Amino acid sequence: MKLLSIAIPCYNSQDYMEKCIQSLLVGGDDVEIIIVDDGSKDATPEIADKYQKRFPNIVRAIHKENGGHGSAVNAGIANATGMFFKVVDSDDWVDESVFLQVLDRLRELALGDDIIDLFIANFVYDKDGAKHKKVMKYTSMFPVEKVFGWSDVKLITKGHYLLMHSVIYRTQVLRKCELQLPEHTFYVDNIYVYHPLPYVKKMYYMDVDLYHYYIGRDDQSVNESVMIGRIDQQLKVNRIMIEDYDLWKISNKKLRRYMFNYLEIITVVSTVLLLRSGTEENLEKKRTLWKYIKNYDLRLFHRLRNGIMGNAMNLPGKGGRKISVAAYRLTQKIVGFN
Repeated sequence: MKLLSIAIPCYNSQDYMEKCIQSLLVGGDDVEIIIVDDGSKDATPEIADKYQKRFPNIVRAIHKENGGHGSAVNAGIANATGMFFKVVDSDDWVDESVFLQVLDRLRELALGDDIIDLFIANFVYDKDGAKHKKVMKYTSMFPVEKVFGWSDVKLITKGHYLLMHSVIYRTQVLRKCELQLPEHTFYVDNIYVYHPLPYVKKMYYMDVDLYHYYIGRDDQSVNESVMIGRIDQQLKVNRIMIEDYDLWKISNKKLRRYMFNYLEIITVVSTVLLLRSGTEENLEKKRTLWKYIKNYDLRLFHRLRNGIMGNAMNLPGKGGRKISVAAYRLTQKIVGFN
């Protein structure tokens, strides 16, 4: 069994995927790199096959019909043989020296008595042209370099969220929770992080900057205009997460609070994007979203509405929309719009 399986979802990634792959190869035989070619129309399949041929003990190339990012992640999980599993997007990369440190720690943890379900590390917003690279750290939230559970979490604060870039799940946890991401849908990385959380009992946080999250391409999924154009997919993810769990039944208070916070920020992102677009069609979608939440779970509606900016985002007219700018700044911090 490999120590760590890494899925790289690739769709027309010929221009940048090799930087990603090269950064992961330093892991050697402990690592399984699964390049998932999601029906690419460029040289991505050939590049994937080239690396599989050069590194047959490390790299596996999977070619499939186009199904979107979620479908590619599903394929990675289904084919993984490693004890742990991570997704690295094809335009991102890892710090090689830090990656080796993380692998050493995962190896120690795998041999110990405490089998962890979730490993957490920092990630860097590597925004193109930015002099200062923002780092998402979790030192105020989690105990550092020790095995801990949800009850040991120090502080559940809004503005600090686990994103796909910061997590390494135990593969068995992803299979036990029956994670299945929707196809042909962007922003499913939120479901990827959110859905397994109630199955996570033991965690470990290492205060190192492992993952570099590149922000800068005009066609990138987190480009604000692109997100507005794909708002129906964001809303789909939002609804899936709302219906995923009855959060009132989550017994651990800290886990429950964290999952409420996560659901809240996803709803903030949806609402802000609908407001930012300024079209009557999208303003109606905003009203429809909040009406849906109210009809689905009235307590959840009040919880979200009274959250970070819930009331402000539901004020009528231009005044309410101006107040939503504050919520937008928060979404910039979390999503990292380019």
